[in-house]
Amino acid sequence: MAHQIELNPVSHLTIGTVGSPGNRTFYLQGGRGSQTISLTIEKEQASMLASSLETFLEELEQKHPADIRNADESIMQDMRLREPVEGLFRVGNMGMGFNESANQIVLVAYELVDEDDEPDVVSFWASRRQMKALVTHAREIVAAGRPICGNCGRPMDSNGHFCPNRNGHQH
Repeated sequence: MAHQIELNPVSHLTIGTVGSPGNRTFYLQGGRGSQTISLTIEKEQASMLASSLETFLEELEQKHPADIRNADESIMQDMRLREPVEGLFRVGNMGMGFNESANQIVLVAYELVDEDDEPDVVSFWASRRQMKALVTHAREIVAAGRPICGNCGRPMDSNGHFCPNRNGHQH
């Protein structure tokens, strides 16, 4: 039977990695009180989440402008992963929504499962400020990986890489 966990609201929401560039495991992590949930995601999912959330926040600001009196953008957030980092499940799909009365954004992560199985689901409810911080941090985490080859667009290791666009020469 599939489980549903709802963290409403989260006190902590971040994306982080464990491991060195080229061997990093990405995590989406949220917590409320003493409960911390870590979900394993792919680098591409972290990048897409940042882009999707940014677009969602822009649309939200047009449809439901934030109350300036209640928006405190100056609060710094600790975006580090909290230990222990143990992935509850690997994320297959994510979705987001907005609760106007609570002025909260919900990020819903669904477990990657076979199509016949029911996925576990985790919902992270957060403020716009928390989501904006998540977008900025996710972009930094994704960019902190291996440098990208200017010829083929593939990641390069510290000892170079075989670039198919360089006619077989190491780079």
